[in-house]
Amino acid sequence: MKTENIRVRFAPSPTGPLHIGGVRTALYNYLFAKKKQGTLILRIEDTDQNRFVAGAEKYIVESLAWCGLEFDESPEKGGPYAPYRQSERSEIYKTYIKLLLENGTAYYAFDTESELDALREEAKTKGGKTFQYDSQSRKSLKNSVSLPEQETAALLESGIPYVIRIKIPENETVVVNDLIRGEVVVNSSNLDDKVLFKSDGLPTYHLANVVDDYLMKITHVIRGEEWLPSAPLHVLLYRSFGWESVMPKFAHLPLILKPDGNGKLSKRDGDRLGFPVFPTAWTDPKSGELYSGYRESGYLPEAVINILAHLGWNPGIEQELFTKDELIDLFSLERVGKHGSKFDPEKAKWFNHKYLQLKSDKELLLYLAPLLAKHEVTPSPDYQLSVIHLVKDRVSLIPELWSNSWYFFLRPSDYDQQVYQKIWQPGTTGLITDLAAEITALPEFNKAIFHDLVQQYTVKASVKMGQIMNPLRLLMVGSNQGPGMMDMAVIIGKTEFLERIALGLKTLTGK
Repeated sequence: MKTENIRVRFAPSPTGPLHIGGVRTALYNYLFAKKKQGTLILRIEDTDQNRFVAGAEKYIVESLAWCGLEFDESPEKGGPYAPYRQSERSEIYKTYIKLLLENGTAYYAFDTESELDALREEAKTKGGKTFQYDSQSRKSLKNSVSLPEQETAALLESGIPYVIRIKIPENETVVVNDLIRGEVVVNSSNLDDKVLFKSDGLPTYHLANVVDDYLMKITHVIRGEEWLPSAPLHVLLYRSFGWESVMPKFAHLPLILKPDGNGKLSKRDGDRLGFPVFPTAWTDPKSGELYSGYRESGYLPEAVINILAHLGWNPGIEQELFTKDELIDLFSLERVGKHGSKFDPEKAKWFNHKYLQLKSDKELLLYLAPLLAKHEVTPSPDYQLSVIHLVKDRVSLIPELWSNSWYFFLRPSDYDQQVYQKIWQPGTTGLITDLAAEITALPEFNKAIFHDLVQQYTVKASVKMGQIMNPLRLLMVGSNQGPGMMDMAVIIGKTEFLERIALGLKTLTGK
């Protein structure tokens, strides 16, 4: 039974591609909302125009859709609290920043960036400290707290650029009750007077997200650990507005770490170690550089979801593969840990392998079809099904459907010389030629008949099975790869098998 009107949001900024850490945040919000029969909102936080990247919002929306994460309210779907794009809500923020100015919890600051840079440099040279615009330093800086009211009014009238900062109280205890980390206590003296409204007339993240969470009736803010240092500021903003009674509950998710556990997983780690860190491929609009994605690398969305679900959350049972409904049923914030989780690329492939095995052969046809079209081969569906059934256990990523089966559709164009040198003996050519003649004479060709023939032939020729099967594999595939040799031969059929033997012998030995 629905006991509380749960409302959560995923609020990415369109400043570039969506990192898998962001997808994990969206997933946990999704699972929490569905478990609680609540509402999930997608809100685009695009107030930082300097970092805005063309195409990023579309990329984010399409990537989340590929992952199977549906939203109840969004810029596309609309909803009762639209608009859901912060750049379209600027008039709303102006109303609320005015309230803070009026009640004295925010103030105008006229300091230029060059003046602040000079103060930062001065602080470094005096003792290596970091300059902070706070309850102490603001008293001697150019702002409406330190300046006479008349002078402030004159500066505003003159049109000189300004920002609006929060007026952090002096020496107060700020408590953040976090559903994952428990009680986080900070003294306000350690906080700086963050900018809430920029000189371009747009709010910063801090103001916009608090105002929007309030207006959109968000009950739980589930976001990454990197936002934990900002949480005390957000608590103070709720207090400044008088909204403490409706302040959402916070849950700051642990970091996704590099494979060695040493720091947060980044794009560079993926580039360096050869795995994606984005859900789908992204082309940088400025440089034109293409970054790989899980979709294009051959991962199934359900596998990616399971990979991410386990990075921070423990289901409490040994089962590792879950349907989306099972994840929803089992998920709880109580089972999300405080500590970062190492990303394991090999485990990710393992998950994908397992989910591919759960697909029927007919379902896998849909993934093989474009690979066949790319190589301009058009075998019958029944033939494709036979091949898929034989090779699927060897496949971890979708492109491997082709790399593990191409030889069923194309003859080898060359032969691995290292394999040839290793397995080819002085009498091998004669053995294979004689065996091919016996295969030619067979009235039927199936696995049982082929097996019996080879077994009898090895006895008659006084050779081991490997002395026959290994050369046959090389002639048919061009290397030592592939599943069972007899299975492969039967699938391609007697005529094609014999023609490959003849072609391979001619190419390798000239006979």
